[in-house]
Amino acid sequence: MPTGRKSLRKYVKPLSLTWLASALPLLAGAFMAFEPVHHLSDWSKAVGLTFGGASPYLLINAGLVGIGLRGAIKP
Repeated sequence: MPTGRKSLRKYVKPLSLTWLASALPLLAGAFMAFEPVHHLSDWSKAVGLTFGGASPYLLINAGLVGIGLRGAIKP
């Protein structure tokens, strides 16, 4: 399955600053969205305030857009 790994490597580049800048809002949004599961409401509020009070859905979408654009641009 080399084509699957190749397409995955196109999007996942953990050494890229652009990728990290896009993955951080994605992970923060997921953490905030799962607040009812992990019951860390104070931490979730702190993460939300770190990103200017943005909703988790906005953060997740912004992260996905950033990672998608990063993968679409040919180096």
